[in-house]
Amino acid sequence: MQREHTDVNVRPRERFLTLDTATTVMAAALMNGRELLGESNVYGERNHSVHVISELERLLNEEGLTRDDVDGIAVGVGPGSYTGIRIAVTAAKTLAWAWGVPVTSISTLHALAWGGWNRGIEMKGQEDKNESVNNGSSGAQAADWIVPMLDARRGQVYTGLFDVSTVDDVKSPQRLEPDAIRLMTAWTDDLLQRLEALPSEERPPVIWLVGETAVHAETAERLRAWSELRIVPYELEGRWVGRLGADKLLRQEHDELHTLVPNYTQLAEAEANLLRQR
Repeated sequence: MQREHTDVNVRPRERFLTLDTATTVMAAALMNGRELLGESNVYGERNHSVHVISELERLLNEEGLTRDDVDGIAVGVGPGSYTGIRIAVTAAKTLAWAWGVPVTSISTLHALAWGGWNRGIEMKGQEDKNESVNNGSSGAQAADWIVPMLDARRGQVYTGLFDVSTVDDVKSPQRLEPDAIRLMTAWTDDLLQRLEALPSEERPPVIWLVGETAVHAETAERLRAWSELRIVPYELEGRWVGRLGADKLLRQEHDELHTLVPNYTQLAEAEANLLRQR
């Protein structure tokens, strides 16, 4: 199938493939603009390289599409598993070059935050969600915080900080702090200091801890001193990688193919020194 040539007055196709292998899940999606056409969630980090191309082909085949119908590729660049990130980034760059389409990078933690928060809202139940929307509509309620996390061992986490409006679950969470690998104890201290410094009306009513939460939940319990804390174990899903990637591609935010690299992140020097002393 050959790529169609459209008149300038006709809206072009907006079909995107998105992919993330930075976690134990190979999360992929096929998007038509912001509409999800299909997703794939394959578990087993060690086998990501085996499934990448076949799963992307399956997503296209199920919709009767081919590579000629793809208008862009979005890829999660981490942080997360070093080996896993490289698999997705290499595959995305290779396909973008071979197919002659743009590629854009997305944060694995950003997608994890969006998906984990939505999972948490579902767990609260529709009644609680409606109540949250009603309370937030007056403009008196501050945004919730989302703290996504992936375990990085030895007391460390890949994490960031986002906020999200309780009146708009369509809009992606907004970043407050960059992605990084942090000592969980020091990160919790930082969040506590930030909460203490905020006026009461600006403090988040709920802090959502989402992702690989089991190891670090006890440390995060101290956050309850300022806000309600909800802990949501969550594994990345292709649909949120897709929505985040589609948003960037629709805004024509593309990366330079040859300079697109994984975001491995590094521990801050002070924290690294503290870790070495243990």
